[in-house]
Amino acid sequence: MQDLPQTFSLVADLVSASKPGLWPIVFLSLQVSALATLFAAALGLPIAAAIALFSFRGRNFLIAILNALMGLPAVVVGLLVYLLLSRAGPLGALGILFTPTAMVIAQAILVLPLIIALSRQVLEDSLRELDPYLRSLKASRADLIKTVLFESRLSLLTALLAGFGRAAAEVGAVMIVGGNIDGVTRTMTTAIALETSKGDLALALALGFVLIAVVMTVNAGAQWLRVRARRSHG
Repeated sequence: MQDLPQTFSLVADLVSASKPGLWPIVFLSLQVSALATLFAAALGLPIAAAIALFSFRGRNFLIAILNALMGLPAVVVGLLVYLLLSRAGPLGALGILFTPTAMVIAQAILVLPLIIALSRQVLEDSLRELDPYLRSLKASRADLIKTVLFESRLSLLTALLAGFGRAAAEVGAVMIVGGNIDGVTRTMTTAIALETSKGDLALALALGFVLIAVVMTVNAGAQWLRVRARRSHG
């Protein structure tokens, strides 16, 4: 283990890319989290819209389940995906365990309830605000739905950014299904855990700083979109 000044000197070298090892991990992490968020959004946004804009039996129960799943532990998701993709599992023939594909699947499942729950709330709030005005104009149900979706677009992006932030910061699921293989499935969070246990604090700190910067950037983008959304409705 290096002393503190030497550690921070090595951190500066790693971040400035004068030493290899840092940026491939960062780029893989961002790629996996971005793909997982896109897949979760493709599935979650239509579900959220259906729940928010239509009434059906069991709707309140479904909302309660989705809200509860927002706190689903990452290690549980990783374990379930591992069981599905292992050789003895129903999808074992695909041979994608311990690959970035398995990590994308695990993260997509993890952030899906979050995207659905947040998007559903956004759409319900927009519907509650716009419904009296559109009814006064005798707008059709189709026009109402299109208007709600259009007016909620910036707020929906904040839900996607929240999902991306959750995916980028989690460690349990990708550790289980990815295996933390150097150069193949090692992400920022799994590398931080490994390098800290090995005593290589320089790489762990460098990755930690980059991860914090990514999360802060995502949160700043979400806040900017929320401000834009309020101004557009103001």
